[in-house]
Parts: sequence; C-alpha cells; structure tokens
Amino acid sequence: MAEEQLLRVLVVEDEWPARNYLVELLHESKLAEVVGAVADAESALDVLAPDAPTIDVVFADIHLVGSERDDAGLQLVREMSRKPNAPLFVLATAFKEHAIEAFELGVVDYLLKPFTEDRVEQCLRRVHARRPTARAAGAPSKIVARKKKGLVFLRPDEVWAFEAADRLTFVHTRRGRFDLDLSLSAIEAAFGRGLLRVHRNWLVNPEHVLELVRDAGDELVLGADAEGEGVRVPVARERAQAVRDALLTDATGLRRG
Repeated sequence: MAEEQLLRVLVVEDEWPARNYLVELLHESKLAEVVGAVADAESALDVLAPDAPTIDVVFADIHLVGSERDDAGLQLVREMSRKPNAPLFVLATAFKEHAIEAFELGVVDYLLKPFTEDRVEQCLRRVHARRPTARAAGAPSKIVARKKKGLVFLRPDEVWAFEAADRLTFVHTRRGRFDLDLSLSAIEAAFGRGLLRVHRNWLVNPEHVLELVRDAGDELVLGADAEGEGVRVPVARERAQAVRDALLTDATGLRRG
C-alpha cells in the first residue's frame, strides 16, 4: 500500500503492554500509521477534536481503567458516531460479550486479545475496504436506482432513507421507493457520516426527519410525498439514545435534562 494510502490510526488502550504490542503490529503491517496512542477516552476525544488532523480509524478497548463507565470504549463509539466525518472504529478487547452491540453501533471489526499479526492485518484490510470514499474523492453527486426496467437518477439530498429487506436494498424518496444494487454497508461507506444508522436495516438522512415517535418502540417519521405520506422507520433499542442525541445536535426549543 502506497504511503499516502496508509490508514491513520489512533489506539486507545489503558494497559501499556497491550497498547505497545498493538502499535507494533500496526506499524509492522505496512498498512497503517499510528498517529496517537492514549490510555483513556478523554485523551482520545482531544485527538479526535474537529480541528485536529484526520484520523481514519480508532482501535479502542472497551474497559478503560480510570473511566467513570465500565464500557468507556463503547461510549466513545456512541459519542463519535453523532459527529460529522467521524472515524471508523475497531474494538480491541478481551471481552466477547459486547460484540452484538458493537456491530449495531457500526464498528468495522471486533478484535479479541491476544492480538496476532495475521488477525491485525486482516482487520486493517477490512477497514481499508470500508474507508469512506468521501475523504479521498468526495461523495457521489448522484444515486442511480432501478425502476422496473428503467433507471432513476436521484440527488443525495432527495433521499429520505435506505432500507435493507428480503436481501434487497431500497431507497426512499419523495418520488417513491426504488431498488438499489448496493448494500447498506457500501452506501454508508460512500456517504460517510452524512447518514444516520438507526437500525441494522435502515440508514436515514437526518435532514428529512420530521418526528421521533416514542411509544412501545421508537420510530422516526421521514419526509412527505405529494399526498403528505412519509415513511416510518424503526429505531433499534440499543441505538435509541444515540439517535435521539444526534437529532438534538444543533437544535433548540427543548429543555435538556
């Protein structure tokens, strides 16, 4: 991999032997450049500040000594996922039990200790495949969907949501629902953090969210077509707080408590 394509990595690990060994494996892979290695989530947030140099991927442990939460690494993922142009995440941990929630949060990989050279290289190649193209060449300016035997050309800002169902992918817009050939993962990679992952089967455009309905389970109401009909999108229980926080970012009118 050419030098300019090296992944810029931040390692967040409180145990220095594990931190140093992971840094060593990352450097030896020739696929990544470790630009920071810190022991806690607060230091990681400083490195990931909006005005700081870009980080492509964060390797974070889940349990970090000195943190107020037992799942400080997962909380770091939750917090950063609400921000634009957030890095990708890999959880590097000794604990298997958080894997389902981690993947629901959109992490690229779940790396179990003890780390090995082959497993780290496999992980880095997976990260590189998911690296948002928007960082290198700009997000696509149009989306091409299928309408029966024809094609429909859509602007990204027209899109309400993307849905995965019955092994197919659909795009929802004011003009209707159309078929796509891409997976949700490929769409998410192409558009970076401009879309909000609210469910394993749904990506939404926050700009078209009209309502957050809180009943037996959270739902979002998006868009409105010519008849005033929109689309209702379920919010996964484990993502509900992160989705709510993301929708309230840069918003006013509600007392926070």
